[in-house]
Order: sequence, then C-alpha cells, then structure tokens
Amino acid sequence: MEIGQKLPEFLGVDQDGKELKLSDFKGKQLVLYIYPRDSTPGCTNQACSLRDNYERFLAMGYAVIGCSTQDAKSHRKFIEKNALPFPLLCDTELKLVQQLGVYGEKKMAGRTYMGVFRTTFITDEAGIVTRIIGPKEIKVKDHAAQIL
Repeated sequence: MEIGQKLPEFLGVDQDGKELKLSDFKGKQLVLYIYPRDSTPGCTNQACSLRDNYERFLAMGYAVIGCSTQDAKSHRKFIEKNALPFPLLCDTELKLVQQLGVYGEKKMAGRTYMGVFRTTFITDEAGIVTRIIGPKEIKVKDHAAQIL
C-alpha cells in the first residue's frame, strides 16, 4: 500500500463479529493503525494514546480502527482492560496485513520470525491513503499527536 492508493473495501471483522468496510466510513478520514499484539507494553501505550485523544479525532472528522492478528477474544479483553472506544479488526488469517504490505520477516534478539510491522495508514474522506507512518517513525506514547 502506498500514498495515493485506496484501502481495500473489505477491511475485516471486528471483536464483535461485525464486518467493517471502507464504505462504512465514507465522508470521514480514517486512521487505520496496525499493531503487533494485544496487551504488550508498546501496543498498549499506542492504543491508550489514541483512546485519550479519541474525542479530538472525532471532532476533526476522523474514524479510528485498530488491527492485529489476534482473535476476537483477545481483542475484547484488550478493549475492556484499556477502555478502548474504537473497534479492533481480527486479522487472524493475515489477509489485511498482507494486502497492506505490513507483514513479513522480523528480527529481534538474534532470532528471525514472521510478524506484523507497526504501521498507521491515514486516509481522506474517499478512502485514499494520504499518509503512512511506518514502524521506525511511530512513537507509541505520542502516536495521537503524530497523527493530529
């Protein structure tokens, strides 16, 4: 996925089993943030930064959606524990993360494994990507400020 491209129409299924489509957000700018795992320190800090500024996002015409490869049960627990006001997509089959190009080989502590690259996509009201904040740029504690 690159700036100027449109996000896929079918985004996925959220923690409550609801299908989310790009057209559901027509007329709103969309913040689609992809994160590695529920309830890890970095992912929790990132989600809470977005939660704490959620009203500002809404006031500025944004919708916010998170996405990771965990299942609905994990997402519901993460949402409940952190009072997250936005949906989390359950990409357990890696469809969206692969479409967006944010899944691949990672290295940490000398080991290599497949995983999700923390990335945020911001679209205009038509679903066209206007900005991408990549893994090396994201500051999890100040992520909302980076976007706004």
